[in-house]
Order: sequence, then structure tokens, then C-alpha cells
Amino acid sequence: MSNNTGISLSVKLGKLHLNYPVMPASGTFGYGEEFSDITDFTVFGALVTKGISLEPSNGNEMPRICETPCGLINSIGLENVGFKRFKKEKLPFLKKFNIPVIVNFFGKSIEEYRILASELSGLDGVSALEANISCPNVKEGGRAFGADPEIVYDLVSSVKESSKLPLIVKLSPLVTDISLIAEVAEKAGADILSLINTFPATHIDISTRKFTLNRGYGGLSGPAIKPVALKLVNDVHNAVRIPVIGMGGISLWQDAVEFFLAGASAIAVGTAAFINPNIITEIIAGLKGYLLNNGFKSIYEIIGIASAGK
Repeated sequence: MSNNTGISLSVKLGKLHLNYPVMPASGTFGYGEEFSDITDFTVFGALVTKGISLEPSNGNEMPRICETPCGLINSIGLENVGFKRFKKEKLPFLKKFNIPVIVNFFGKSIEEYRILASELSGLDGVSALEANISCPNVKEGGRAFGADPEIVYDLVSSVKESSKLPLIVKLSPLVTDISLIAEVAEKAGADILSLINTFPATHIDISTRKFTLNRGYGGLSGPAIKPVALKLVNDVHNAVRIPVIGMGGISLWQDAVEFFLAGASAIAVGTAAFINPNIITEIIAGLKGYLLNNGFKSIYEIIGIASAGK
């Protein structure tokens, strides 16, 4: 955000340039149209789609979302319209805005990831891809792609060979050493890393003695996970040389500042937007005010500068 105050909030993530360092988190913004009447897109760094797969998916059966103290558990199940309908029905709307479009995508096998990356790269209006590697690898017995360093390397390198677009790899927190996974993804060709994805969680209705969600469990997001997300973002920032997009429980501009101090070059906001659709606008204003009040001219001056000790 450059204006007469001389404050710059623009960032460069590899070859991806953002005028503002804040965007919606994938899976929480639909295809953009759902928020268009109640949210100002002009201060978004990018428009980020929900996860797209080769074939349409109905997701999990209802109920598939519930509130918990300081959080939200969702079991949507990666519902989406599939590549063909996304191309025909959803992308034209996103292209109306002069803002980078990041398409989150996933597959059931490395081959599906590769094919989808190639297909998406051929679409006019797509600025970058975000590979969700928290999905179960069907060919490997259902274990998440992102939990195995060797599979992470094979998946990321295969996707990178199939696409010339900037590649963001979204990391799962459900690993023994997230820094190792980040290093492997970087070595395999990732241009940017985003983290974190949700944590497995559940809720039980004591009156019915049944799990609240039809599937039994889902992914926890919201303020409850922020301290963990902040720590993992800092770990990854210290382990790699590529930019990091931080996310996980950001609901105030002060939270955003913490993530930049921890090492994020940009941030994504998800659950908080359901409570306050104008949260990104408020975070942008808060970041500008923080930089101005503390004598900084650019967001880059605070990235990763948090220190331990007295």
C-alpha cells in the first residue's frame, strides 16, 4: 500500500507480485463470488480459490461444520466443481479483478497432481498454483502426501516440471519435522511455501452421545491454532530461502504483525472472514498504522525480525 505516507506493503513472492501482503486462505473463500457483495477485493493481495480436483466432488455429508471454543471444525471434504466447470463457470468471474488469482489444487495420486497442474497452467488468468499436499495418497494406502519426504519430493518436482507458473506448496502441520518437509519441497522446486493447514479435531454432542460432524472429525482452524501456526512459520522461515505465506488463526491486525515478525512474507486469513467479512481491509489498515507508528517504511523491514531473550 503505497500512498502519501510513504509506507509500502507490496511484496514479491518469487515471480508473484502482490500489492498487498494479505489474501484469503484457500477453502474459506469459495470461488470469490460468494464474498463479492460484502467484501472489498481492492486491497486483497490475491484471490485464492478453494481446492480444485480433476473431477467434481460432493464432499462429505452434512453436518460438516461446527463451532468450538476459539475455533471452527470443518469436514467439508474438499467439495468442488472440478476442473472443467471451474474453467468455464468460475474463472471468468475471478479474471474481472486486476488481482493475481491463485488456484489451490489437489489429487489422489502424483499423476493427478501433474495433470491438473498442466491443465491449470494453460488457463488465461491463473497467476500461481497452490498444491495442497495434505491429501491422502490413495496409491500409498491413504497416508497424506505431505507426511513423507520422498513422496513430497516426487510430487513437487513432478508438478514443477508440468507448470511454468509460480508454485506454492501448502504444508501440513501433522509431521514430525516440518522444517525437513519444507527443505525437501524447496529442493524439489517449490517457489513459495504456505502454512499451516488445519489440525484433526472432533466435537461430541453429550445429549445425543454422537459426534457432531457426520464424518466424526474434521479440521480445526481459528484462534485456537494461532500459537502453533506462529511457531511453525518461524521454524520454516529459518529453514528455507524461499518466501513463506503464514496462516492459522489470524483474526486481528496484531496477529498479522506477529506472523510477519515470525518470518512470513505474506499472510492468509480464513475462519475470521466468516465472522468479519471486512477483516482483510482492517488488517491492511492496521499493518500500515503499525509500520508508520514504529518508523518502518516497508513491510520487508519487519519480516523475521522477532528475537528471543531480553
